[in-house]
Amino acid sequence: MSRQRSMEKILASEYVSIGELVRLTGCRYSTLKFYTEEGMLPFEQEGENLTRRFPREEAVARLEEIQSLKQQGMCIPDIKQKLAGS
Repeated sequence: MSRQRSMEKILASEYVSIGELVRLTGCRYSTLKFYTEEGMLPFEQEGENLTRRFPREEAVARLEEIQSLKQQGMCIPDIKQKLAGS
């Protein structure tokens, strides 16, 4: 059984895991992994195991921005360009 943190603890955390980001945003794990690999989501890696930690507020805000741009009909390359400029 995995030791999941409660939503209360997640919401109080400065940093969250990708799994916790899935729970917070409802985005699919594969989608978040893609955005991360494309450099669209901010994260830090530390320690031997190189676990990615996402700054919760910044990551959630960034995901909302990406979703909004997608709903406006923008494609991923255009979104990446826009995010890089902001």
